[in-house]
Amino acid sequence: MKLQKLVYYAKAWHAVWSEAELYPQRTEAWANGPVCPLLYSRHRGSFTVHGGQFGGDPAKLSEDEADTVDRVLAAYGGKSSQWLSDLTHMEAPWLQAREGVPAGERCEREITLASMAEYYGAL
Repeated sequence: MKLQKLVYYAKAWHAVWSEAELYPQRTEAWANGPVCPLLYSRHRGSFTVHGGQFGGDPAKLSEDEADTVDRVLAAYGGKSSQWLSDLTHMEAPWLQAREGVPAGERCEREITLASMAEYYGAL
């Protein structure tokens, strides 16, 4: 769950700081907070993840992208998964995407990049 929230915040803050999309995969408003379903399919059933587990090459990130990841990890990396989930539950992008959905119910509605940029850009 923590990985999902860190990935979400990286996408949101990158949209604000760089006015660009960090990654194109959709983010959905699941019951426990924002989730990238494609990433979830890669780590489903794992309670911990390790560097290099998903492949990828950090050297392929642009300087702006790497800066975003570093800043998000500095700000949110020390927080627990539950703390991060609770935080997303208080923020407009997740709340708006889940509008009308009962608490705890399954939801696959997208949290748009525009809603992230608007909300976090105003902070």
